[in-house]
Amino acid sequence: MIKRYSTKEMEWVWSELNRFSKMLEVELAVLRAQEELGIVPRGTYEILKRRLYVDEGVLRKIKERERTFKHDVLSFVSVLEEMGGEEGKYIHFGLTSSDVLDTALALQLVEGLNLLLEELKEVLKLLKEKAFKYKETIMMGRTHGVHAEPITFGLKLLSWYWELRRCEGRLKVAREVASYGKISSAVGTYSNVPPEVEERALKILGLKREGVSTQIVPRDRHAFLILNLSLLGSSLERFALEIRHLQRTEVLEVLEPFTEGQRGSSAMPHKKNPILSERICGLSRLLRSYSIPAMENVALWHERDISHSSVERVIFPDAFILSHYLLKLFKFILEGMRVNEDRMRENFKFSKNLFFSSKLLLKLIERGYSRDEAYDLVQRVALKTWEEGRDFLEEVKREGLLDEKTLKELTLESFLKNKDQIFNRFRGRCFLFKEIPLEKLRGAFLLEEVSLEGLRGEEILCGDEELLREVEEKLKVKVKLYKREISLEPEDQVLIYRGGRIFKVLMLT
Repeated sequence: MIKRYSTKEMEWVWSELNRFSKMLEVELAVLRAQEELGIVPRGTYEILKRRLYVDEGVLRKIKERERTFKHDVLSFVSVLEEMGGEEGKYIHFGLTSSDVLDTALALQLVEGLNLLLEELKEVLKLLKEKAFKYKETIMMGRTHGVHAEPITFGLKLLSWYWELRRCEGRLKVAREVASYGKISSAVGTYSNVPPEVEERALKILGLKREGVSTQIVPRDRHAFLILNLSLLGSSLERFALEIRHLQRTEVLEVLEPFTEGQRGSSAMPHKKNPILSERICGLSRLLRSYSIPAMENVALWHERDISHSSVERVIFPDAFILSHYLLKLFKFILEGMRVNEDRMRENFKFSKNLFFSSKLLLKLIERGYSRDEAYDLVQRVALKTWEEGRDFLEEVKREGLLDEKTLKELTLESFLKNKDQIFNRFRGRCFLFKEIPLEKLRGAFLLEEVSLEGLRGEEILCGDEELLREVEEKLKVKVKLYKREISLEPEDQVLIYRGGRIFKVLMLT
């Protein structure tokens, strides 16, 4: 990825130095496992751990050797063997290149996803704060670009927040799906290295074992990850596209940051263009494009060919760096976003109160009209007022469709009487259970252990008095008795207590 759209943190994850460092981690983990199992002489691991490292100098040697070998892993192994002295011959003992490459790749993927999730967490925090800040800021809702019914800007932002929470859940699943390695020899049969080595080495590395591997870890795992990064980009594009629409001169309800000294056009000094939001839309197209080659990498010849390798050297760094950059850029827009509340109110006048048509439709049905009769009547009045430039409610009054008392009930606020119920779904309660309440959970979920320190300051609710006492006694955590029926909302946390440990249920949909 070009520097213009890169971040230093994610560039490091996909740097050659980090890649070969991860490959060394894999080689050393295998050596440690082999030594524990008596496959290589005792003391080999500690000797090579002291002697082997990867820095810029080592990297240059690998590149020099690759010019002759035309094989980066063999070049890497050759340089390490040279650095390892007599014991260096045990480097890569019984392995095939993809044992090292795919397992190291899994480490990079997890590291990259952790970075993305950290950034996404900050964006989510900011979005939620903004949503509640603008909870009461009334604006016109639009469908097909046309005025529909009133909403609040806070509700719009809350929609963005919940969509990114879903993205967060999918990325956490993708992290689980991607965190698989393999140390299973040339075609996955453990012909030169026993399964026990794989099991121990992957445990050292914090990875899981692929159930059935070929020469590689199957690429459906990697395609799933890239598809979820593409979805993240699509969501960010949706938000950016909305900001672009709202910044149009004839709307002018929301503006992205325009910093001191910034210029908008080489020809027109007055211009303040939404270039950051446009950039997000453009780069999201590029991010989505990586999903096609990622899926095409799934189908390889027999137990593996190498057609996926060249593709992955491009799409993994680019997709991760772009995703990280887009999150940072969107956060910058949110931080400096200018909300023109006066203009939001002013823009209602363009509708001439036509948005009350749905309310009138229901009132007429309640008065005895059939739905078709009421619809035709409301539509006739609406089209007439629109064409003649009149106010809709005044025309309704003129035609005697509603009495004065009922007309007074038609207010902007009447459209938003239930918004508090929507916002209350996101107050974030914390419930403690002994077993996973499957009947209360929606969709897929993951379990994640929580530290006691992470629970400090949380109000934990529990409907089981016996469980409440046990947790308070054993873990010294304060729990409050909750006697009402528990109905879980999107932002509620579900905690499970098992054998002195507490796990958080991560709801993903």
